[in-house]
Amino acid sequence: MILAWKQSYYIARKDLKAYYLKPPLISWGLMLPVVFLLAFYLRNPEKVAEVVPGLVALTLLFSTTSMAAIVITFEKRIDALERLLLAPLGMKTLIFGKGIGSSAIGASVGLFILFISIVAFGLSVSHWILLLLCIVLSTFSFACMGLLISVAVKEVFEAMTLSNFFRLPMVFICGVFFPFESLPKALQIAGFFLPMTYSVDILRYCLLNQGSFLNPYLDLAALMGFNLLLFFWITAAFRKSLREQY
Repeated sequence: MILAWKQSYYIARKDLKAYYLKPPLISWGLMLPVVFLLAFYLRNPEKVAEVVPGLVALTLLFSTTSMAAIVITFEKRIDALERLLLAPLGMKTLIFGKGIGSSAIGASVGLFILFISIVAFGLSVSHWILLLLCIVLSTFSFACMGLLISVAVKEVFEAMTLSNFFRLPMVFICGVFFPFESLPKALQIAGFFLPMTYSVDILRYCLLNQGSFLNPYLDLAALMGFNLLLFFWITAAFRKSLREQY
């Protein structure tokens, strides 16, 4: 068990050094949420704080899924993933390490945007532990989504296109810009099957001191369930892909 944790750590550290901690990727991850913040601030400065939880969740989603999908797709193309699979480590260890690396950069960008929002708009965090747990669980769920997308594609541009196919609908049905309770019932039902819904709910509870449509601890339990489901799903998908390829 300790060896598997060390192997996952070194995989994550390798990905961070080789791919994630590069100026273009960092600037791209910061550009989208900053542009959204400015757009909402210029439109309605008095109510911009209401959309901050959704924008933080949006930052976590885009930063994490994009990088996870791109790195795996790139490594498959240059056969780096094949060399890594020849190492004496388990599939779950490999997937966990890849997920940790992507989660770490996504959480870092999300926390940066959160800090800027707190300072700029005078927000206060009422439950720091819940907030941090939400960020950790959310980013790992989103990382697994990115890894799952990378299984189905061969080129980087295909990964980005397929990622947007899943991400853009989530922006509109998970309560990012509008309260989840105000959405039509059909969209609410669809939203319950997406992890981002529960992320936004916890963020609104912690940042705006508003009651959540679910108990925040049920939100955390739902995110943990999504983590387990997506992790075992991506592990099975990778094994199936490898059997078909080799």
